[in-house]
Amino acid sequence: MEQLLDGFATALTPTHLLLAAVGVLLGTAIGVLPGIGPAMAVALLLPVTYGMEPTGAFIMFAGIYYGGMFGGSTTSILLNTPGESAAVVAAFEGNPMARKGRGAQALAAAAIGHFTGGIIGTILIVLLAPFVAKHAVDIGAPDLFAVMVLAFIAVTSVLGASRIRGFASLLIGLTLGLVGLDEMTGQQRLTFGSLHLADGIDIVVVAVALFAVGEALWVAAHLRRKPFEPIPVGRPWLSRADLKRTWKPWLRGPVIGFPFGAIPAGGAEIPTFLSYVTEKRLSKHKDEFGKGAIEGVAGPESTASASAAGTLVTMLTLGLPTTAVAAVMLAAFQQYGIQPGPLLFQRESSLVWALIASLFIGLTLLLVLNLPLAPLWAKLLRIPRPYLYAGILFFASVGAYAVNADIFDLLLMFVIGLLGFGMRRYGLPVLPAIIGVILGPAAEQQMRRSLQLSDGSLTGLVNSPMAVVVYVVILLILFFPLIKRFLPKPAPPAAAAEEREKVDA
Repeated sequence: MEQLLDGFATALTPTHLLLAAVGVLLGTAIGVLPGIGPAMAVALLLPVTYGMEPTGAFIMFAGIYYGGMFGGSTTSILLNTPGESAAVVAAFEGNPMARKGRGAQALAAAAIGHFTGGIIGTILIVLLAPFVAKHAVDIGAPDLFAVMVLAFIAVTSVLGASRIRGFASLLIGLTLGLVGLDEMTGQQRLTFGSLHLADGIDIVVVAVALFAVGEALWVAAHLRRKPFEPIPVGRPWLSRADLKRTWKPWLRGPVIGFPFGAIPAGGAEIPTFLSYVTEKRLSKHKDEFGKGAIEGVAGPESTASASAAGTLVTMLTLGLPTTAVAAVMLAAFQQYGIQPGPLLFQRESSLVWALIASLFIGLTLLLVLNLPLAPLWAKLLRIPRPYLYAGILFFASVGAYAVNADIFDLLLMFVIGLLGFGMRRYGLPVLPAIIGVILGPAAEQQMRRSLQLSDGSLTGLVNSPMAVVVYVVILLILFFPLIKRFLPKPAPPAAAAEEREKVDA
C-alpha cells in the first residue's frame, strides 16, 4: 500500500497529470476513427516519446490504452463500426439503442462500464497480481482451445435468427482466418499464389470491411426507398430504470474480464462475447436483446476494461503480451532498456507503481471528460446519412491503408465489404464471422499443440479438469433447447390462479 501511495505521489504531479489527460483525449480521438485502435495509437506515438522519461511515457500510454478502448466503443454504438476488435460487441445492442434515439444513454452506460471495470480490474492488479500470474502459467493449450470453442459455440447460439445462420457466419470467419502461411509448416493456404495474402488478412481490415463498408453499402442500397429522417439524440443521462438494469452487469464484467485478460493468449475478445451471452441469459428483458438492451452494452464494456487491466498483469509480471497493445507496450519497455518479468517490481518499483496509479487517474479522467461529451458524440447521428457514411468510408479506408501502407488492403477491404453486404442481405449475423477471424488462427494453433503433446490422440484435448468442465458447458449450451422440451412448463398466470382457487375450495 505504501508503494501505491508513492506511485500516486509520482503520477499526480502536474506534468504527469497533463500527460495522462493528453493520452486519454488522444486515445479517444484516435479510437473514434474506424480501424485505428489503441494499439496503432500507441505504436504511432512511440517515436514521440523517445526524448521523454520512462514514467511519463508509460503514464501517457495508459491513458491512450483506455481512451482508445472507449473511442472504439463510441463508433461501435453510434455508427455500427468498431474502432477495434474489443469493441465489436458494443455494436450489437449499442447501435440499435442509438437508432432509437438513446445513443447518449448507450455511451453513458459504456463510459461508466469502462470506469467500473477498469477501477475494479486495477484494484485486482494491486491485490492479486502475483497470485494470478502464478496460476495463469499453468493453463495449457487444451484449456485455451476449449475456451475458444466455448466462445465460438456461445456466440453462434445466441446471435441471429437461427443457429444455422450463426454457424454459417462463423464458417466464413474461420475461412478468412485460414488465409496466409501455415504457422507450423509454412505452407500457403487460400492465397491463390498472391504474395499480398501470404501474411494473412489483418483483423482491422476484416472488421472495418464487414462493419463499416458493409453497413455503408446496405444504407446506400436503402436510401432511395426510405427518405432520410434525422435520428433524435435523446437525453444525456441514465434514468433510474437504466441504472437498475446496468449496475449488476457493471459489477459482473470484471469477474469475467479480468481472469481472461490475465491468461496468456487471452485478450478482450473472448470475455466480451461471453459477457454478452451471460447478460442475455440473466436478463429479465430477453425480448429486447438485438433491439437495444442496455445490459448488452454495460456488461461487455465493463468486461473489456477489466480485461485490459488483466493483460497488464501478465505483461508486467511475466513479460508475456496477451494483446496487440501489450505487445507494443512491451516494445516500449525494451526501448528504455527495461525487461518486464518477475523481477520488474523489484528493479523498477517506482515506475511500475506510478504506472498502476496512473491507471486509476486515467480512468477517472476518461469518465470526467467523456461522460459530458456523450450527447455531443450522439449528435453524429444527426449528420445526413450520405455525408456521414461517405466520411465513414473515408476514415475506414485510411484505417485499412494505415495497417500495412498497402493499396492491396484497400481492394481487399472493399471485396470483404461486399461480402458483409451480402451477409446483411441474407440475414447472417456479422459478429460470429468477426470472432472466427480473430480466434480461428489461435484456436487452430492451440489444438495442434494439444495434439502434438498427445502424439495425435484426441484425448489430448480433454486431459485437464478445466478443459472437461468447459466442454460440459459447451454440451449444455448445444443441447439446452432439447433439454428444455422435457422440462415442466410453468403454468400461465390465469391457469395458476384457477388452480389455487380449486385448492382453496
